Amino acid sequence: QVQLVESGGGLVQPGDSLRLSCAASGRTLSGYAMGWFRQAPGKEREFVAGISWSGSRTSYADSVKGRFTISRDNAKNTVYVQMSSLKPEDTAVYYCAGTGSVVSALYVATRRSEYDYWGRGTQVTVSS
Repeated sequence: QVQLVESGGGLVQPGDSLRLSCAASGRTLSGYAMGWFRQAPGKEREFVAGISWSGSRTSYADSVKGRFTISRDNAKNTVYVQMSSLKPEDTAVYYCAGTGSVVSALYVATRRSEYDYWGRGTQVTVSS
């Protein structure tokens, strides 16, 4: 059974930076695409960033492009998202997700339906 555990969330001020981590257990992350989603109160869960299992390709939501960077360390079985220039509208619960099937080394999954495994989320609050 795959378990994904997010960490690194917290309360920050606008313009600050934060790095979220997602540690996986029960399965190696190699061969599986990974992603980050977020859900604000009263809103649908939305795609934030995705990364191929090789780490060579990434994809971002327009709202975070240029501010967030997703990365992974397959040796540590961990995925990260570095968030900078945070805005109040970035406030949400952030979820890590992984595909359930081995995918191409260059494939980036961007749709929620492509992900089979989810963490419980970590709260990020951006407020002055």
